[in-house]
Amino acid sequence: MVLRLMLGNNPLFSVPQYELVHPLEFGIYAILGVIGGLVSVTFTKLLLGMRERFLRLPAWTCWFQPVAGGLVAGLIAWRLPQVLGVGYGYVGDALNGKMAFELMALLVVFKLVAVTTSYASGSAGGIFGPSLFIGAMLGGTVGSVAHHFLPAYTAAPGAYALVGMGTLFAGIVRAPMTSVLMIFETTHDYAVIVPLMISNMVSFFISSRMQRQPIYEALAIQDGIHLPGAETHRRHGQRQVSQAMREAKEVMQSHMTVREAFERAQKTEFHSWPVIDERGVVGIVGLTRLEQAIAHGEGIKHLRDLVGALDFPHVHADQPLHVALERMGAAKLDVLPVVSRASIHHLMGVVVLPDVLSSYGVKGRESDRSPDSV
Repeated sequence: MVLRLMLGNNPLFSVPQYELVHPLEFGIYAILGVIGGLVSVTFTKLLLGMRERFLRLPAWTCWFQPVAGGLVAGLIAWRLPQVLGVGYGYVGDALNGKMAFELMALLVVFKLVAVTTSYASGSAGGIFGPSLFIGAMLGGTVGSVAHHFLPAYTAAPGAYALVGMGTLFAGIVRAPMTSVLMIFETTHDYAVIVPLMISNMVSFFISSRMQRQPIYEALAIQDGIHLPGAETHRRHGQRQVSQAMREAKEVMQSHMTVREAFERAQKTEFHSWPVIDERGVVGIVGLTRLEQAIAHGEGIKHLRDLVGALDFPHVHADQPLHVALERMGAAKLDVLPVVSRASIHHLMGVVVLPDVLSSYGVKGRESDRSPDSV
């Protein structure tokens, strides 16, 4: 809203009103999607490969690496100055059919090389703007060829340049619907929405098959940052507490004194234990809580006096396993009682932190577990 108030309602790119001339164009837009997918994969693999080489260089070369990227970009710009900067002005020319076929074809190749080299070396550069630039030039190139051979069945090259912008963005960033909305917002043109969706999905399909990670995720992995993907969320979200539940062998009786419980705790594996009485489970107590009670001279107090609330941390067997992990983290527990939905006192079993972590593929040492603060 602020942007529209300050800059008005004008689109970023002013384009003619394009329309679908003939149904045959759907096939040409699909071909554009194929080419866009291949160029997207080339862009991603070239960028990641060059960046990996730069990252392997000795640390003292970090001050000189951007010089290498700048040198390559400068040499290209010596003959093709259009590769410098964001280039939205040249994108506008391509959208309006004001650029020659040969120039657009050259810019697809050399802008790609300049951007990937500059970005990989740590010099100035990005991905969003260049993807629109290269996509517009690619679409304009394909559109020029199609319009040359099939002038009666195809729209002007500018329409293909418009679709090409979204096609390459969808292939590189893997956000096809975002691409559709973005192209509409930047042009305010509905006419190419269907061709854009066709080309986007083809490009998305090809790039996702040939390059598993989207570019931003792949860059994060190169930096040692491993973020969970959609497949990981889906797979982990299907795990239930019942799959990691074990028998509750180590429990504390509510009539035990704090000192008795503390002495027994020294011989057990974990740092927290369900507290039970004749009704069933009535709470959970941790080693830290026992130590605090002893320090305050409460060694003869019974455990029932330390617990007794019905809002103690617990889970149900049919809940997602990540709920157990979240509640363990919030309460700083390494054991969590699993209770029946029919009665909170009915102890069905327990889940322990090592089992939960193991189900997610995390292996930890016993000594790494921190005691709880219950």
